[in-house]
Amino acid sequence: MTQDKNLTCRDCGADFVFTASEQDFFAEKGFTNEPGRCPACRAARKQQSRGNNSYQQREMHEVTCSGCGVQTQVPFRPSSDRPVYCRDCFSQNKRY
Repeated sequence: MTQDKNLTCRDCGADFVFTASEQDFFAEKGFTNEPGRCPACRAARKQQSRGNNSYQQREMHEVTCSGCGVQTQVPFRPSSDRPVYCRDCFSQNKRY
């Protein structure tokens, strides 16, 4: 049976409780290390990493749709040997 543990945050130095239920969750997920940051610092770090990495602007390329001829943008550099479709034509040509 697990018991609550008092831990110290490595970022802000505040004490926080690593509850028995959190320990059970960590064990269920296969995590072997205890958390090194308090919940507030974990949330701040997660928010910071989302802002810096996850939503970076992708390079878009202008193309003419092979299906309807409309100008559109795609998030990859198209090659000349394969057709490129706009969103609507792609949805209609999708193979299931």
